[in-house]
Amino acid sequence: MKKRGGRTSRIRRRKLLRNPESSRVNESYKPEFIELKKWLKDRKFEDANLIPARFPGTGRGLMSKTSLQAGQMIISLPESCLLTTDTVIRSYLGAYIAKWQPPPSPLLALCTFLVSEKHAGNQSPWKPYLEVLPKAYTCPVCLEPEVVNLLPRPLKAKAREQRTRVREFFTSSRGFFSSLQPLFSQAVESIFSHSALLWAWCTVNTRAVYMKRPPRPCLSAEPDTYALAPYLDLLNHSPHVQVKAAFNEETRCYEIRTATSCRKHEEVFICYGPHDNHRLLLEYGFVPVRNPHACVYVSEDTLVKYLPSTDKQMNKKISILKDHDFIENLTFGWDGPSWRLLTALKLLCLEAEELDSGRKTTAWSQHEK
Repeated sequence: MKKRGGRTSRIRRRKLLRNPESSRVNESYKPEFIELKKWLKDRKFEDANLIPARFPGTGRGLMSKTSLQAGQMIISLPESCLLTTDTVIRSYLGAYIAKWQPPPSPLLALCTFLVSEKHAGNQSPWKPYLEVLPKAYTCPVCLEPEVVNLLPRPLKAKAREQRTRVREFFTSSRGFFSSLQPLFSQAVESIFSHSALLWAWCTVNTRAVYMKRPPRPCLSAEPDTYALAPYLDLLNHSPHVQVKAAFNEETRCYEIRTATSCRKHEEVFICYGPHDNHRLLLEYGFVPVRNPHACVYVSEDTLVKYLPSTDKQMNKKISILKDHDFIENLTFGWDGPSWRLLTALKLLCLEAEELDSGRKTTAWSQHEK
């Protein structure tokens, strides 16, 4: 018969449950983080506040070495550490980008550089950063179709749109990739595959910080706002914190200040924005616990299902909603129905004579503006 644990073991288990620090694992000793720290130091960055660690629930992140006060600088990453289109244009890819017509987009320039540097392996000066990037992503665009089919209908539709967008991005970029053949001994088709570009696209989409760059004639007119920030991008999202983040033109550093305090040896978070779970899963590949911005999306079918089936004006009402872009993004959150949902319901509940008279419809139209 297996011997049960005694009083001492029960006390030990209770202490482990009460003490969350016991489940935090310092990862700064790992070879990839040691190499990353050396690489960052060569680029004039040393951090005294944070260390890499693994946390229950969020996985890999950054832990505070000391208590952080509201208003304190969390991290100040020099421009020399950032990977932007400036980095790409100054590289061996610059000449090929300059002569390609129509000009590549800033996103394509960054994705191409990531794939190329990853292919270079040990020869890449960006290897220490590339080594700590995820090998795969959990965004819906990376999931198998049968998994995507299990998602809620509005999210499933957006996931399919995203997949189509990435596929078209790959297809339209093949000509540019072919022009890079002189740089490689291996066929570019095997280097710049769909899976390789998908990995690069997800890297930029999930990890880049906002940093607006001036337009350049060698790139398309699309906004150039992406910057990959090594080490800084280990900070995870929490909807419960507030930070101030921006590139400081005077110090030439990307800086993050916390607006909330953080105790020693706690995970340090930033906030990606007031996003609901659909948006976070679609764009970043995760869903946080206890998200105050979580909501349920109400579809057109659901709206119609619970309204009188005898309403002969229903098709007209739905048409009005579509004309005013009020048939999507109708949500029900922790605080009840959203303003958009309530506004749509007001129109759907109008009597036939009110709808035909135009008075109520005009008032609704002005209200939604």
